Amino acid sequence: MKQKFLGSIVAAALLSTTVIADDTLMQRFDKMEKEMAALKAEINSLKAEKAVSAQKTAIVAAPVSEKTAVTSNEDVAKEIDDIKDQLSSINKKTNGNNLKFGVDFRTSVDNLQYTMADGSKQKNDALFSNRLWLNMNYAATKNLSFTGQLAYNKTFGDRSKSPDGALSAYDGFDWISSESAHDDTLRVRSAYFFYQDDEFAGLDVPWTVSIGRRPSTEGHLINLRDDVKASSPLAHTINVEFDGASAKFGMEEITGLNGSYFKLCAGRGMSNAEPRFNSAPYAHSTDLQTNNIDMIGIIVVPYDDKQYSSGFQYTYANNLIDMVSPTDPTLGMSTVGGLHTATAFAMVNGIGDGWSEFLDDTTIFVSGAMSKTDPYAGHLGMLGSMESKTGYSYWIGTQFPSLISDEGRWGVEFNHGSQYWRPITYGEDTLIGSKIAARGDAYELYFTEPLVKDILTFQLRYTYINYDYSGSNGFFGNTTGTPMAIAPVMMTPMGDIASQIVDHAQDIRAYIRYKF
Repeated sequence: MKQKFLGSIVAAALLSTTVIADDTLMQRFDKMEKEMAALKAEINSLKAEKAVSAQKTAIVAAPVSEKTAVTSNEDVAKEIDDIKDQLSSINKKTNGNNLKFGVDFRTSVDNLQYTMADGSKQKNDALFSNRLWLNMNYAATKNLSFTGQLAYNKTFGDRSKSPDGALSAYDGFDWISSESAHDDTLRVRSAYFFYQDDEFAGLDVPWTVSIGRRPSTEGHLINLRDDVKASSPLAHTINVEFDGASAKFGMEEITGLNGSYFKLCAGRGMSNAEPRFNSAPYAHSTDLQTNNIDMIGIIVVPYDDKQYSSGFQYTYANNLIDMVSPTDPTLGMSTVGGLHTATAFAMVNGIGDGWSEFLDDTTIFVSGAMSKTDPYAGHLGMLGSMESKTGYSYWIGTQFPSLISDEGRWGVEFNHGSQYWRPITYGEDTLIGSKIAARGDAYELYFTEPLVKDILTFQLRYTYINYDYSGSNGFFGNTTGTPMAIAPVMMTPMGDIASQIVDHAQDIRAYIRYKF
C-alpha cells in the first residue's frame, strides 16, 4: 500500500515542471518521502498473510509505536491529498499535460513543365520548398477544446518576382495564404474552439460545434494522396482556407445506419470593411467593387462503417469575384455573382472480406460533382457568359499496399472536368494548379513510403494535366475564368494570348516529411 502511495507522489510531481521548481513543495516532498520510508519499514514488519479481522485486532492491541505509525500514515495520506489538489490547480494554470504540440515538416523538390497553346515551353527543373505546420491542441474540459495550426510554406531562399508584378499581389490571397509556396512568414492556418457533447436537446444525438478559422483543406479523398487525416469538406468542390463555423450532429442512433451524420457549415471568405484609420474604421465601404463573400453548406454522410462509406455535400457562395484586369492588380477585384456546387462520393476501404491481404488493404473511390453559376445582373458575367452555366466533373482513384514495404501506400487517380466546371479548390497542394479544377483530364500516380516508422516518410508523385479549355485556375468572372477551347487557340494566331494559355502541364514531386 505504501509503495502505491509513494508512486502516486512521484507521478504527481512529474505532472508539472512548475512544481519541480517550487522549493517549498520540494521540501515537503522530501519530508514526506522520509516519513514514508520509515512507515514502510514499520508496516513491513506486520504479517501480510493475516486475515483482515486479525489485522484489526492486532492494531488495537499493538504497541504505541505501531498505533503511532497508523496515525502518522493517516496524516501523511491527508497531506498527499492536499498536495494533489495543489498540483491540479497548478496544472490548470500552467496547461500541464493538456497542452499538446506537434510538428509536420516537409522538404520537397518539384520539376515543373508547361507546354503553352502556341507550342512554347516554360519550366522549372528543380524548385525546392519547405513547408512547416506547428500543431497545438488544448483540452480545457472533456467537452471543450482548442485546436490551432501555425504554418509557413516557402521556396528555398527568396523567390524572384516577375518584372511587372502583375499577379504577385494575389500570391498571398487569404484563401491560399498557407498553401502557396510564398515566404517564411508564420501565418495562422487554423484556430478554432471545439465543443462536443453526447446529447442534443435531450436526444441521443452526439453533436459538436466550432467557430474560428476552420480547416477546409485536405478534405475527403484528396487526403489519401496528401497522406493526412481527412478534414470535413468533400475536396471535390471545396479545398480552400476559410473563416467560419460548423455544427455536426450524429444520426446513427436515430437512423440505425453506422456512422451517419450531417453537418452544417458557414463561412466568410472576404469582408467589405474600411481601413482602420479611415474616418469610419471598418465600416462597410461603398467605394469598393466587392462585397462580403459568404458561403453556406451542408454535408451528409448517410453511412460509414469504415469499410463502406458515402457522402454528399452542397454549398452556395455569394458575391464571388474576378480581377478587373489581369495585368493591372491596382484595379482590384469586382463582384460577379454566386456559385452552387454539389458532390457525392462512395468509397470502399478494403475490397471483399478476406479475399486476399492485398485486396483487404486496398481502397477504391468514385466521386461526381457539379457547379452552377449565378451571374448577377448589371455585373460583368461569369465564366464568359451572362447566363447561368453548369459544369461537371468526375474523379476515380485507388490506393493499395506498397510493393516495397508493409506500411507504404501507392495510389492512382484520374480527374475529368467539363467546359464550365468551377470548384473552389485553390488550396490544393499541387504547384501546377488544382488538378481537381482542370477543364480536361488529369492523371496522377504517387508512392508514399516510410523511412523511419510513420515519423519520417518519403513520397514520389507524378501529376499530368491535359487542358481542353483555359481558365481552370482563374477566378469566377469573364476576366480570368472564361473557358476558351485550347485547340482553336493553337490553330489561330492570337498574338500573346496563346503564349499565356497552358495546353498541358506536369509536376514531378519528391519529398521527405517529418511528423511527430
